Order: sequence, then structure tokens, then C-alpha cells
Amino acid sequence: MPTTTLKLPDDLKARIAPLAAAEGVSVHAWMVGALSVQAELAERRQAFLQDALTAAEAVDRGGDAFAAADVHSYLRAKLARRASKRPTPATR
Repeated sequence: MPTTTLKLPDDLKARIAPLAAAEGVSVHAWMVGALSVQAELAERRQAFLQDALTAAEAVDRGGDAFAAADVHSYLRAKLARRASKRPTPATR
């Protein structure tokens, strides 16, 4: 495994040490875990944005679009575990 040097401000290092100790891991292991979590979040954010751009392009090419109020009503009903009819595409 390659080595990377990371210079931390003293106040950040002081905040990390007790957090790592509370989890029963070394400061190094805690930082590796934190970086892993942040990488996962960044990857998910990028995928979400790419999916949104792809969906917007599909709508621009004439794909289905739905009224926001219909979608919101549908989702609220699903979350409340009530029977609900899927929204129909809006007419253009």
C-alpha cells in the first residue's frame, strides 16, 4: 500500500484523536474510514448528477414528463402506505 503524507491543522488533529479513541481505532484507521466515506458520498453525488443530466436530456428529446404535484401526491401516498395510482405523463 502506498504511503501518503497528510498535514493536519493542530485543532483538527486534536478533534480526531478522541473520536478515534471512542471508536477503538487508531487515528490512522479513523482517517482512512473518513476518507472512504467521503469518497463514497462524492461518487454517489456524481452519479446522481449524471442521472439527472441524462433524464433532462431524455425530456428534451421528447421523453415523458410528469406534473410535479402529481408526483408529490403519488410519493406521499406511497410513503403513507396508501394505494395510489401512478401519475400519467403530462401533455405538451
